Amino acid sequence: MKYRLKIGVSLKPGHSDPEGETTAKLLRELGYSVEAVSVSKDYSVVLTAASRSEAKQKAEEMCRRLLANPTKDDYVIAVEEEK
Repeated sequence: MKYRLKIGVSLKPGHSDPEGETTAKLLRELGYSVEAVSVSKDYSVVLTAASRSEAKQKAEEMCRRLLANPTKDDYVIAVEEEK
């Protein structure tokens, strides 16, 4: 069965986010009352797996091996059946 994985990767609290800080500064310069901006990455992956739990397990493995740095990143995973 095919599943769509939606994986969001963001920095853990306390880690520097230079891209977010620069974006917030520029938005303030444009006149927006922005207090903070944080940058994250979203991945959409379609894969074949025997079950939803296997798809989630594969997503966890992808995060640990490539998509997220466990030292500085948090991630969230959503699994949907691909139609």
